[in-house]
Amino acid sequence: MVGDGLVIGVFGLGYVGAVSAGCLPRSGHQVIGIDVNAEKVAAIGAGRSPVVEPGLDRLIEEATRQERLAATLDPDRGVESADIIMICVATPSHPNGSLNTQFVATVSEQIGGGLRRRSGYPLVVFRSTLLPGIVEDVMIPLLEKTSGKHAGIDFGVAVNPEFLRQGSAVKDFFEPPLTVIGANDTRSAEVLDQLYARIPGPRFHTDMRTAAAVKYACNAFHAAKITFANEIGRFCAAQNVDSFRVMHILCQDRRLNISSAYLRPGYAFGGSCLPKDLSALLHQASRSDVSLPLLEGLRRSNEQHIRRAVEMVCAMGHQRVGLIGLSFKPGTDDFRGSPLVLLAEGLLGKGFKLKIYDPDVVLGRILGTNKQFVESTVPHLSALLADRIEDVLEHAETLVIGKSLSEVPPALRSAKAGLCVLDLVGLSPEEIPPGICYQGIAW
Repeated sequence: MVGDGLVIGVFGLGYVGAVSAGCLPRSGHQVIGIDVNAEKVAAIGAGRSPVVEPGLDRLIEEATRQERLAATLDPDRGVESADIIMICVATPSHPNGSLNTQFVATVSEQIGGGLRRRSGYPLVVFRSTLLPGIVEDVMIPLLEKTSGKHAGIDFGVAVNPEFLRQGSAVKDFFEPPLTVIGANDTRSAEVLDQLYARIPGPRFHTDMRTAAAVKYACNAFHAAKITFANEIGRFCAAQNVDSFRVMHILCQDRRLNISSAYLRPGYAFGGSCLPKDLSALLHQASRSDVSLPLLEGLRRSNEQHIRRAVEMVCAMGHQRVGLIGLSFKPGTDDFRGSPLVLLAEGLLGKGFKLKIYDPDVVLGRILGTNKQFVESTVPHLSALLADRIEDVLEHAETLVIGKSLSEVPPALRSAKAGLCVLDLVGLSPEEIPPGICYQGIAW
């Protein structure tokens, strides 16, 4: 450690590594960059950025002039005195789309060799984008094998995904949307807390697998947003509608559209609006000879989610099944398009003995198309409905929770031992009593 700062070895001087190496000295840290490319190393030595990125030349020139940044071809120099060893090498795709982790593996072996020859508790940080489990299952064993030491005892390991966009990476480094620290020991997490002490924004501590998954979730969401906007653009163009105006207005809704609303793993979408309107949009697009594969895939994915719930109940191996909820969401008796009605239909079709509790459902008040839908999908509904949640629990060997009701957690606490529960709504951990066989559809 130098002064109040940390000594950091940055392996890989591409976009992520070069930006990290150039920005970290601004917070008082000492950085040495390591790369196999002699031209990149020479660029750093000359005070220039090895990649084109606005503002990075100035930072690297300043850091090298202050002797807070140097670069080398020798991997041992990046390990021998570093508090943090940061892996920023590329993880490209193989031709079949799978992740190529060879560069990370090679660097991990080099780092392991350097760890063998040093003392202290250095922290190895994976900034390279890796799928969940690769660090624990592949890279840590490599580090331990080549170092002869043990992770969590002789050295720390953390997953710290980056959220840098090319063209604005320097700004993103100093003002990130969030910082995610994935570590399985508090000592490693504390070192990264010190590293990012001057960086603003929300900071999340979690395990390594979750940290790795966050990066993929973010990038998949960005890709989905771009594709959604483009598909709406194609649809609107075919209807002679200004798609830019449509999307501008859509984005003004910060309560539902641009928000955390609906972004929670759970059960399928349904109701009287979403399935109907999606179908109408896709039918009109087809008539206009416009292909919308993302939006077309929404229905297929939703149907698959419903089938998966049926398959999970089947796998539990019990004939007597209780279902909490039937209308498409709490506070309504609307069955139209309800995924819970479709689930009940699937379970009855498989021969399960079903009992249903839904306090929002009063058979005498169900009218019109709502009544027609449920009668055509779940005939003899009156014989399946229970007046009390306790009646369903007494009947059930497997309980499917499809609605968030305040009476569910206390009822579970008094449930018989050995009850199997399939949770479609996401109960909190403290709401799940011991003694039940618990499974969530997406967790």
